[in-house]
Amino acid sequence: MKQSVKIAIGVLIVTVLAAAGGYWMGHKGAGTGSGAATSSSDTNSGETAKKERKLLYYRNPMGLADTSPIPKKDSMGMDYIAVYEGEDDADPASANQIKISTEKIQKLGVRTEAASMRKLDKVVRAAGRIEPDERRTFTISPKFEGFVERLYVNVTGQPVSKGQPLFEVYSPELVSAQREYAIAAQGVQSLKGGSPEAQAGMKQLADSSLLRLKNWDISEGQLKALTKSGASKRTMTFLSPVSGIVTEKKAIQGMRFMPGEMLYQVADLSSVWVVADVFEQDIGLVKTGAKAKVKINAYPDKVFEGKITYVYPTLKAETRTVQVRIELPNSGLLLKPAMFAQVELPVGGKKEVLTIPESSVLDSGTRRIVLVQLKEGQFEPREVKTGARSDNYIEVLEGVKDGELVVVAANFLIDAESNLKAVIGGMSGNATPDKKPAAAGHKADGVVDSIDVKAGTLSIKHEPIASLKWPAMTMEFKVANEVLLKGLKTGSPITFEFVERQPGEWVITSIAPKSAPPATASHAGH
Repeated sequence: MKQSVKIAIGVLIVTVLAAAGGYWMGHKGAGTGSGAATSSSDTNSGETAKKERKLLYYRNPMGLADTSPIPKKDSMGMDYIAVYEGEDDADPASANQIKISTEKIQKLGVRTEAASMRKLDKVVRAAGRIEPDERRTFTISPKFEGFVERLYVNVTGQPVSKGQPLFEVYSPELVSAQREYAIAAQGVQSLKGGSPEAQAGMKQLADSSLLRLKNWDISEGQLKALTKSGASKRTMTFLSPVSGIVTEKKAIQGMRFMPGEMLYQVADLSSVWVVADVFEQDIGLVKTGAKAKVKINAYPDKVFEGKITYVYPTLKAETRTVQVRIELPNSGLLLKPAMFAQVELPVGGKKEVLTIPESSVLDSGTRRIVLVQLKEGQFEPREVKTGARSDNYIEVLEGVKDGELVVVAANFLIDAESNLKAVIGGMSGNATPDKKPAAAGHKADGVVDSIDVKAGTLSIKHEPIASLKWPAMTMEFKVANEVLLKGLKTGSPITFEFVERQPGEWVITSIAPKSAPPATASHAGH
């Protein structure tokens, strides 16, 4: 009996414990389920928050003026980028900016460099020629009539020293003048005991005869010999007035010469001139007294240094150049007259100015544009005002600040890939949030005149285009994609949009019937 009671009590206790454990486990499971439900709810609310962001459109990954309401790829297989409300890409202020993917930047090889302060050092280069120094060139031409009796120097190009005999001449006039002087000199000696008047007259006659010989360039040594001996000589020897090279010889043994006729020309080539032709736009940088470097093709390993001594006052109209004279020492006589020379004239700036690399400037002829990197993959075209130039850098007066990054390589590729011309056109600031910038292109109405599917061109008789100030006329356009030509017929009225891809090349980016909204080509701008 007692054993039965004990068994019953044990069963009751086990039952109670089991019930309590089930109750506890049930509450625990309920708590866990509630937590899971809460987590799921949080996740769903986060996804809902993400989905609440308003998708505006998909933009071209190359930064072209081409959008799509649905996801798609461009002609290079790149996915269009989603643009949500509130993002920078949706900001109308970014319409004047160029956006390019990082992958495309790497493919194009885009490089940038910061605008910085530096002195503009430039080298003006010009072509020149070696010429003899005119101040060191001498001509030997007798002042009396005579005959060449003998030549001591009979080769052009022969070096001579100062006082070296060149040639010997005979002249009846010279012999007569010598005799007159000898007679007058003897008369002075014989009248020493005579009246003062007679002595003065004879001395005046002797001095006149001596002056005549001096005027004929008779040397002092020859005159002293004549005075000492009192005998006239049949011939007279002409001496070189300077050490140099015989650059011209016309004297021939036995020839007759007339007063003033040139028989020899001797040039001292220890110092020569380099006459360089400097272009008109560089002549303002060249100053007298500045140093110059000269290179000669005959001596490629040598650099000759000289000084600018004169800038000629006239300009050659045929070549638009001004001659600049450089004086150059010629030790060893390496420099020969008429040699061609390459001249370098270093000109340096006086103070530091804000500069950018010359390769960063896109010069259209009417204005100059640079691409400024705002951040990775985002560029802004700016019009700049430039000043002085060096070999590699150009001064910036307006448009760029010190430290800003400008594109120095692949800027022309960015121009082609990103429809830069359209963006630059909108730099006037006329774009508004409700209106596309004028940079996107031009819009017009017209009638199809002819279609050339093979060439991808379309002739349109269009109405006046106010944005370009064009009158109504018929002209030919290219199409960005052949798909745009499908369904078109001659005589169909259309509305079309177009851009100027290159100077004079007008490309249609969208075409639609005049009553329907335009369908934009997927490859517009390429």
